[in-house]
Amino acid sequence: MQYKSEVEAVDALAKAYRELKAEIAKVIVGQDDVVKTVILSLFSNGHSLLVGVPGLAKTLLVSTIAEVLDLDFKRIQFTPDLMPSDISGAEILDESRSFKFNKGPLFSNIVLADEINRTPPKTQAALLEAMQERSVTVSGVSHLLDKPFFVLATQNPIEQEGTYPLPEAQLDRFMFNIPLDYPTYEQELAVVKNTTSNKKVTLNTILTGEQILYFQELIRKIPIADNVLEYAVTLASKTRPNTAMATDAVNKYISWGAGPRASQYLVLGAKAHAAISGKYSPDIEDVKAIANYVLRHRVVVNYKAEAEGVTEEDIIKGLM
Repeated sequence: MQYKSEVEAVDALAKAYRELKAEIAKVIVGQDDVVKTVILSLFSNGHSLLVGVPGLAKTLLVSTIAEVLDLDFKRIQFTPDLMPSDISGAEILDESRSFKFNKGPLFSNIVLADEINRTPPKTQAALLEAMQERSVTVSGVSHLLDKPFFVLATQNPIEQEGTYPLPEAQLDRFMFNIPLDYPTYEQELAVVKNTTSNKKVTLNTILTGEQILYFQELIRKIPIADNVLEYAVTLASKTRPNTAMATDAVNKYISWGAGPRASQYLVLGAKAHAAISGKYSPDIEDVKAIANYVLRHRVVVNYKAEAEGVTEEDIIKGLM
């Protein structure tokens, strides 16, 4: 796939994004910000964590995105008895009495890790390696995963009994933490009307895996002004308590701030946000547009914040 210039390529990416949104909207009613942010993370080659109560179409959203992107899709239901080999694969003895590697569901382009906090840390760690290294190791042998590779995990914020909260190290591997809220009354009317009839929806393929890989590389080539880069790094630095840039609110309410990976994702996310908007370089507004999704799971509030009802979002909003 060749374009005459990077400007033309950015125009093509913005057009593809508009077509993707229109196609997904045939199935998903509302949730515009969620759809937009998931697509941003895909173009940025990052993973996303979807947080919302049951019944908000998290699984349907992921399968719909996979369908319009012509990508392989696997869904893994995370349960307390799930073992690492259940997701990464295992060596089995074949008919000729020799071992061969049997691939697990991680060998797909889009992987939905459903209710990721319901599985033990050992299995979470196997997913962590796949997300970070784009490979899995079985019996000392490393196996590369398919490209593009994109993990969308869901987490239920209620019913925490019997769950294994994700450690900060694993949360940090997710580019975005995306909250899902209830639909509006009008949106829920449309959802119920569409899902309780025999209406059939035909989805068209918008992008191939090869095109997605091209656009992921394009995002990294987009230039960024020094002042925007400095704003992104400063924003991440301000979240770290007891450092030179920390504000009084951060020192008072934050136990742990965002690491350097947050700065990287702020810049990549801003570049992707600018590109889908038809801009050829990001500005500070592009950083602000994705900052909450990047920082909200990397900022840990202390007991004083909880007692006073101060949330991570409150702190981030104050910093911006």
